[in-house]
Amino acid sequence: MPEAIDPTSASHAAARTGPSIRRVLIVVIALAALTLAGRSLGAQLQAIAAWIDGLGAVAPFAFVAVYALATVAFVPGSILTLTAGALFGLGAGTVYTLIAATCGASLAFLVSRYAVRGLVERHLATHARFAAIDRAVAREGRRIVFLLRLSPLFPFNLLNYALGVTSVRFLDYVVACAGMLPGTLLYVYYGKLAGDVARAAGGLTPERGAGYYALLVLGLTATIVVTAYVTRLARRALAEIEEVDRAG
Repeated sequence: MPEAIDPTSASHAAARTGPSIRRVLIVVIALAALTLAGRSLGAQLQAIAAWIDGLGAVAPFAFVAVYALATVAFVPGSILTLTAGALFGLGAGTVYTLIAATCGASLAFLVSRYAVRGLVERHLATHARFAAIDRAVAREGRRIVFLLRLSPLFPFNLLNYALGVTSVRFLDYVVACAGMLPGTLLYVYYGKLAGDVARAAGGLTPERGAGYYALLVLGLTATIVVTAYVTRLARRALAEIEEVDRAG
């Protein structure tokens, strides 16, 4: 004889399913909106760079805002980082980019932790390396995040969302974003050199001597060497942590 269905339990199950479906729909809609925004923004980056350049004193604030939103929307930040070097120079460009990247990474982290956590966890469930990173972060949150920023095992935008579902504290995560400095400096340097060459070729600035460009190239070479060395050290440290984790 078939069991009778308890109408009370059935109604409770339906009540639980309703909010669950709504949450999934909200997440899907939010991700679709982010993807569309990211594609649109990526296609308009050159126009946005020109717009930022014409804003005068407000340009740094606009750059930080655009960069942060682009990071949340999964738009690669490399083009904007190069743009920072061309627009603001090496020193200011590095500072503005580091602030912007930290703001964007922090926003993506919060979105991942509080809005789309389940979806991110399911996406990363098949990544064995992420499981090792997750365990390492649980033990040494700030240090591991700092090493990941120096030598990322994941693309920058994905890493922001991935770290949002780990146990790392938000403050430690923000502080560890300082590990982005070497890579930021390198890309801003590229942008600075490219911007100077483009302006000189277009007659927008007085022609500079060979010594100026030789010094820029020498500085860029030194930055590449130092960045590669730091990256290798970070990668080695992460490999050792993974090995200890597997042995344990």
